[in-house]
Amino acid sequence: MKKDIHPEYKEVVFLDLSNDNKFITRSTIKTQDTIELDGVTYPLVKVEVSSTSHPFYTGKKMFVDTAGRVEKFNKRFAQKAK
Repeated sequence: MKKDIHPEYKEVVFLDLSNDNKFITRSTIKTQDTIELDGVTYPLVKVEVSSTSHPFYTGKKMFVDTAGRVEKFNKRFAQKAK
């Protein structure tokens, strides 16, 4: 295995911003933010959605406004159909 070509693989804390859930995993991601957990300082990565907040994994359904999207689609392509 060649030396000095692989990224640093270290423990990182991911913070789900929607529910403040934190979990530690290993990653090669680079970040400037840090957080202290249990007396140890880890690099911090902030994410909008994780498995603890995503509707597919939690079973909670979210309302999505598709009516506006459909109307916008029909309006845009009605002009091209003429």
